[in-house]
Amino acid sequence: MHHRAFVRVAVTLAAASLLITACGSRGGDNSQGGGSSEKVAKIGVIAPTSGDLSAIGLGIRDSVDLAVKQANQKKLIPGWKLQVSAEDDQANPDVGKNAATSLANDAGVVAVVGSLNSSVAQSVQPVLASAHVLMVSPANTNPSLTQGANFETSKQRPYDNYFRVCTTDAIQGPFAARYVYNKLKLKRVATINDKKTYGQGLAKAFEGEFKKLGGTIVSSQTINPDDKSFSAVISKVKPAKPQLVYYGGEYPQSGPLTVQMHQNGLNVPLMGGDGMYAADYITLAGKEAPGNYATSIGSPLNKLPAAQQYVKDYKAAGYKGDNSSYGAYAYDSATAIINALKDSLKNAKDAKSAREATVKAMGNVEFDGISGHVAFDQYGDTTNKVLTVYQVKGKDWTDVNTEEFK
Repeated sequence: MHHRAFVRVAVTLAAASLLITACGSRGGDNSQGGGSSEKVAKIGVIAPTSGDLSAIGLGIRDSVDLAVKQANQKKLIPGWKLQVSAEDDQANPDVGKNAATSLANDAGVVAVVGSLNSSVAQSVQPVLASAHVLMVSPANTNPSLTQGANFETSKQRPYDNYFRVCTTDAIQGPFAARYVYNKLKLKRVATINDKKTYGQGLAKAFEGEFKKLGGTIVSSQTINPDDKSFSAVISKVKPAKPQLVYYGGEYPQSGPLTVQMHQNGLNVPLMGGDGMYAADYITLAGKEAPGNYATSIGSPLNKLPAAQQYVKDYKAAGYKGDNSSYGAYAYDSATAIINALKDSLKNAKDAKSAREATVKAMGNVEFDGISGHVAFDQYGDTTNKVLTVYQVKGKDWTDVNTEEFK
């Protein structure tokens, strides 16, 4: 064939190909191309994938990715392909709000997993609610997110599109207080919190239950979230002679706080909540880490057979994030959304038109997840109230007490 003739044929074929492609994709962006008739629905993720909390944020994002990939492999929603659309909130409420706006404006997004931080959730909730986008958190623990600002006296659900698979600080704080008072037999405790929504709420809940049990809060102090030096707050706590310091905050501060407590002669255990329960805490605290405590939601993953398979699958996929804290809850959050989508996408013409139906379907979702039984009450809170106390032994967190809070 002469070169000139070859060019003419090639151009003709290319034009025909473009015509076929154009005809095949008519009707919007939901076609996958390549002859596939599958429509696309996106599950957004809002989590800190950069900055101090990025290890946990990546664990959340990648766990959602794993759940979505497995759902697609099993073709759990006939005629639909699920995709993940992840946004980095940098653990910053303003950045989180922008991330939520971006996802809400994407017509393919039908639901969101997130966020890690309760303070970020406060700015994300109204944005997603106004767009009728379902939000399921694997990690938010502040009670006001589901029960309103006056939850202590009058519970009222602020947003019906918001659910969470983790239990709240109203349970986690008292759970820790009971362990300290009843199991460790300690009666004098100091508290420190980082002034953030999560830290303040957790410390307040701990203090209330500890005093109710008969214990004494000998000192109640605060730090700034970006503080590096804690000598000033330690100098206020040390004279009160606490037997333990309870910290409301996250591991980027609790690690150095542990080290500086020992450097300044405050040689008592530090205890925190799920924000402290991370492998990076042990790295940051170094040789001072052993003996300190943290509580976290649910049972230990190594005690749950379904979770053990998840851990294997996560590792086999080559993900690098720290999934030890919230990975299982992120996976279950995504699974809960997928279960709701089985109903809401059944007769939907596109993802956006299924948003409200997805929110409605979530209220009836119930299954045995890898973190335990997943179901929701009238506020969107999990009905699973199992928590665990961990202690650093050697170079690892070791579970020392698991109970259902009653």
